Amino acid sequence: MAGMHEDRQRSTTFGEDPERYDRARPTYPAALIDELVSAGVHRVLDVGCGTGIASRLFAERGCDVLGVEQDERMAAVAERRGLFVDVATFEEWDPGGRRFDLVVSGQAWHWVDPKIGPQKAADVLRPGGRLGVFWNLGVHEPAAKAVLEAAYDSVVAELKQSYAMGTLLADDTAEQRAIEASGRFDPVDVTVFHWERRYTRDQWLDQLPTHSDHRMLPDDRRAALLDAVGSAIDALGGSILLRYSTKLISGIRMAD
Repeated sequence: MAGMHEDRQRSTTFGEDPERYDRARPTYPAALIDELVSAGVHRVLDVGCGTGIASRLFAERGCDVLGVEQDERMAAVAERRGLFVDVATFEEWDPGGRRFDLVVSGQAWHWVDPKIGPQKAADVLRPGGRLGVFWNLGVHEPAAKAVLEAAYDSVVAELKQSYAMGTLLADDTAEQRAIEASGRFDPVDVTVFHWERRYTRDQWLDQLPTHSDHRMLPDDRRAALLDAVGSAIDALGGSILLRYSTKLISGIRMAD
């Protein structure tokens, strides 16, 4: 995930089909929201809120949520779902003197400049407020992974290393180190939440194009990949089980 904030072209692919993104992307476990919402947490800022998948979970807990989203197409979906969104990159967003109890970012903090993001989050948090950034990573069962890898090998072998396949090549501690290096948060902790979701063939094929690396494939290769993956899932009985680990990096904003 390190360095992805520089790839602005890739970061805008999600808005090409925002309704699909909102429909197909996984939610986040209730235990994660329980961890982040506590007494005194009312005003929440969601950085890179997208279509508001995470924002809605906090709003359902009675929080006053503001999203910041660079893609106006994604923001429009969030607003249709009843959320308030400022359209801007977090680096350029003007908080206008507003302060928050909690700053969160679901599946998006790696798009924020690590030299700017933690500092700006601290600036808009009240002392004692919390930064919580989190990601879902789903892992396939061994038998399913082998069949799916064969499908990828037949069309686009390089994407076997991807979020969709449950593998990561990037340094997955970079965000934690950047938050610690800001000197604005103490303590900084990592918590992992485990949960499962079973996908039907159609549900899995619906979400695959929401991943930026899959989205950027030429149309014919993406169609061929979806066909191959669909056939693989059919051979597995028509569904696959994803074992998710949701990683939370959180830090408490120190007093000035």
